[in-house]
Formats: sequence, C-alpha cells, structure tokens
Amino acid sequence: MTVLQQMDPSDGLGYRARRAGIVMGALVLMAGLAACGKKEQAAGGPPAMPPLPVSVVEVQVQKVPTLIEAVGQVEGSKDVQIHARVSGILEKRHYQEGATAKAGDVLFSIERTPFEIALEQARAGAVQAKANLEQAKREAGRLQPLVTEKAVSQKELDDATSTFKTAEAAVTASQAAVRNAELNLSYTKVTAPISGVTGRAQYSEGNLIAASGDASLLTTMQAVDPIWVRFSFSESELSKLRQAGGKTRVNLILPDGGTYDVIGKLNFTASTIDPKTGTVAMRAEFANPKLSLLPGQFIRVQAAVGEREAYLVPQAAVSQTEQGKVLFTVSANNTVEPKPVETAGWLGHDWIVTKGLTPGDKVITNNLMKLRPGAPVAPAASGSDPAQPATK
Repeated sequence: MTVLQQMDPSDGLGYRARRAGIVMGALVLMAGLAACGKKEQAAGGPPAMPPLPVSVVEVQVQKVPTLIEAVGQVEGSKDVQIHARVSGILEKRHYQEGATAKAGDVLFSIERTPFEIALEQARAGAVQAKANLEQAKREAGRLQPLVTEKAVSQKELDDATSTFKTAEAAVTASQAAVRNAELNLSYTKVTAPISGVTGRAQYSEGNLIAASGDASLLTTMQAVDPIWVRFSFSESELSKLRQAGGKTRVNLILPDGGTYDVIGKLNFTASTIDPKTGTVAMRAEFANPKLSLLPGQFIRVQAAVGEREAYLVPQAAVSQTEQGKVLFTVSANNTVEPKPVETAGWLGHDWIVTKGLTPGDKVITNNLMKLRPGAPVAPAASGSDPAQPATK
C-alpha cells in the first residue's frame, strides 16, 4: 500500500496539502536524476566497448605454383560387363552389391544339373568312340595279311582302313565334346574377371538367364585402384602444360574443399582438339587404396604449370562480397582495415592471393562476422589465445 493510499481522504484540507507535498517531492527527485544523466553525458557517456579479440596471420610473398583448373569426372581404370555364358536358372547371388570383389570370386551360380548330365553323355560318347576305334583297328589289322595271300580283295582292306580312320576322327570329336561339356559346366559359376567394385545385379534368384543378347548381362564391375579422372583443358592451357614438361603435377580438389592426398600422373592426352568445345581431352591416373574416389563422381582437377610470387591465406579468412573477395587486416593502430584482393585458386587449404596485399599485412582469420571497418581489435597470432595481444 502506497503512502497516498495510507492517508485518510476524509481529512479534508490536510489530506490535500499532504498529497501535494508528496507529488512535489517526487518531481524534484526526477529532476535531480535527469540532471545527473546530463552531467554523465557531458562527461563523455558510458565506457566504450573493449577491442574485439581476433587471430591473425602475417603474410609474406612466396613462391607458389601456377595452376590451371578444370572439372573432371572419375571413372574406373577398368569397366567390365559380366555376362552369362550358358542359359539356365539363376540359383544364387554370392556377392554384396556395391562391395569389392577379387578376381576369381564367385558372383553367381546357375543351375548345374543339366550341364552335369550333358557332361556324362559326352564322356559316354567318348568311351563308345574309343571302342569303335579299337574294333576298326583290329579289323584293318586282320585283313592286311589276307590281302597279301589274296584271301580277301583289296577293296575289303580299303573299306576297313577307311572305317578305322573314321573311328579315329570320331574319337577326336568325342574328346572335344567332353571338353565343351566341362567348359559349359564351369560357366555355371560366374566369377569376377577383375578385382574391383561390383555393380547392381540385373536379375534375382529364380530367373531364367539367356546366354545371348542383352538378357545375358548379369552385372558390371569397375577397377577403382588405380582410378582415372577424365577432364579437358583449353588450347592455351594445353600449351602451358606442355611448356611445364615433366614438372607437371595433377591434384584433385574434393567436394568438401580439401585436397586429395595423392599426386596424379597424366596417362592420356588426345591428339586432336574437339571442334565443338575447343578443348583437348585428357586423363590422369591416381592411386585409390581407400576408395575415396568413386566412378561417376565430379571433381576439380588442378595442374601445376609453373611458379609465381603470391600470398597464401587461410580459406576461412576470405570473405565474398558483391564487389569481390575481401580480406580483413589489422592496421597500424589496431583497427579493422578491409582490403579487396584477387585470387588464383586454392593450394591445399589456402587461397592463392595475387593482388591486394603487401608484405607484413596481418590478416584476420576469425570473428569475421563481428568485424566492422575501423573497429578496434586485439590481435593475437593464429594458434595462440586471441584474448592476448600479439607481441610486436
């Protein structure tokens, strides 16, 4: 309950006088507070915000490679279609789709029974042909001395000799039939012809597989270690590449912005220029033991064709604006000084800055969203505590 509420309104003039006195006192107090505020503003206002702690790197001119860049596509160094070589019911798929397999691993099984029966028939035919040959040989041998004694005619001997030679041919044919039946039986196990990554199976168990046409395709495989990357360079870029000669290195920039840790080598350069695009098709080979690169993947390709003097700046320090790329640096009086810069691609995790910086510039690498031109900052060397000023 307030003081005014504690007063008795029935007190008449005394009540009104006391009320007026309280109101006057409140007005005097408010005026005093306002006067104090004006004195504080006249003295300079509230204390300024402290300098923003930032991390910096001091840049210097250095030799960096001159790079040309293109978009490439990854492909397997071997791309194989696996077809069924005999017709039959697909009994089982032995591999996990998309997994790696070694050369010789069984991928599919086709029903064996019809081919086992065919092999037994071929072997029986071979035994019969051999028996016929032995009989024909004995007959020809029996008639040979009888012709000398003129007990039989020469025609009978000639017929026996022809029968013997026919039997020899029949034996050869039966042996070939056995080998063919054995081969067809072996084809009921479809094996991997190369080591690599398996594709999606075209048929599931229980399907009737044909041994001819598109219906015979069971799956595909690609060798991914080593792996190839196809790309194209313009005619002028190719000229720079040739001038670099044996010093050419091919690097890959991964989709996350990182650099692939294996240096590639060129293994193909087209001998003609594509008249539609004005570019030359090229291909590089990379080791891929961890399967980091996958066929079909799009990736950036960089080739070093020389050296130039430039600055290397952490990627996180570069800001993209409507006017272009900007770096925030620390001025001599420890304030933010933005500098427009020109870049020439990436080298590892750094931007290559070709224009806009001077040796000794301190580039700010963090708190970029809080920076304002001219704002005070407390710089610290990158990797140290940014709350502590950098030593001069």
